[in-house]
Amino acid sequence: MENHQHRFILSLLAYYAQRDLDVKKLCNLSGIDFKSLRENKTVNFGPKQWNDIWLNAVQNSRDSLFGLHFGESMQLAALGAVGEVIKTSTTIGDALTQASTLTHLITDLFSMKVNLKSDVFDIIFNPDKKVDHTNLAYKQMVDFFMAFTIHELDGLLLEKIKPLKVTFPYEITHDQEYERVLRCKPQRGDGYCIQFDKKIWDDIIITGNYSIQQTLLQHIDQLSNTQPDKFEMMVYNYLLAKSYLGISSIKDVAANFNMSVRTLQRKLEEEDTGFQYIADQARKQLALKYLKSGEHQIKEISYLLGYNELSAFTRAFKRWTGAPPTSY
Repeated sequence: MENHQHRFILSLLAYYAQRDLDVKKLCNLSGIDFKSLRENKTVNFGPKQWNDIWLNAVQNSRDSLFGLHFGESMQLAALGAVGEVIKTSTTIGDALTQASTLTHLITDLFSMKVNLKSDVFDIIFNPDKKVDHTNLAYKQMVDFFMAFTIHELDGLLLEKIKPLKVTFPYEITHDQEYERVLRCKPQRGDGYCIQFDKKIWDDIIITGNYSIQQTLLQHIDQLSNTQPDKFEMMVYNYLLAKSYLGISSIKDVAANFNMSVRTLQRKLEEEDTGFQYIADQARKQLALKYLKSGEHQIKEISYLLGYNELSAFTRAFKRWTGAPPTSY
C-alpha cells in the first residue's frame, strides 16, 4: 500500500532541492534518515519530525512562506494514487469531493470539507481539535494546501482559476505575496476557507494534458551546454514544471524562489544568460515536443504555450527554427 506521507515528504525535499538548498542537511537537522529516503525505503514520520522539517525548511530557506510557495509549485502527479483518483474524476465538483475524503492520507492536522451553496461553494480546512493553531508546521501545511488547491484547479481546467474570497482566522502578514499566489486578497474570517463561483462546479476536467506533461518532463532535452547545478537550469526546470498554462512570468519565478526580480536577473547574468532567453528555450522545446507528439493542433499548442494569438506563436516559432510550425 502506498505511503502517502512518505511521498509528500519526498516532494517537499524535491522542491527544497529545486531552491538550491542542501536536502541532506535538512534531513539530518529534522531527524530523518536521508540514506533510507535515497534508497526509496518507507520512512515513518512522527509529529516531531513533521514539525522539525517544516521549521528547518523555513529557517534554512529564509522563506517564512515556504509552504505557500511549495503549494504553488507542486503538481498533482506528486500525490501518487491520490492524484490519480482526483484526475479520473469527471467534474471539478467530483474532484474536490474526492480530494476532501483523502486529505487524511497526507495529514492529520486538519480535514478538508466542501460546502456547496446556491451560487458559490466553499473549501474549508478544519483543524484537528488537538492541534495548536500557532504551530509552525500546522500553518505551513495549511498554506501549502490552500495554494496547491487553487493552482491544481488550473491544471484540471486548463485555465487560471481565481477564488472569490480567501479567509484566515488571523491577520495575514506579507499580504501582497499571499494575494499573488492565492489570486485574491486574504481576509480575516472564522477559519481557513477558499470560496469559488459555483459556475465551475460542473465544469468537465481535462486530464489529457497531464500525460503529455509527464512525457515531456521525462524526455525533454536540457539546454545546450548547461550544467544541472546551475541556477539557469533550476529556472528552466521550474518553467517546464509549471508550463501547462504557458510560461510563468519573471515576477512569479522570482517570488517562488524567494528573491526579488533584480536578484534573479543578477544571478542569471552571472551565468551569462537571462530570463527571456531561458523562457524562449522552454517554449521552443515545449512547442517541438507538442508538435512531435501529433496529438495537438497548432492552435491548441499556441494556447498551451500562453499565446493569445496564433500569429504571435507562428512568428516566435519561425524565429526559433527558421520555419513556420505548419511545415514542421
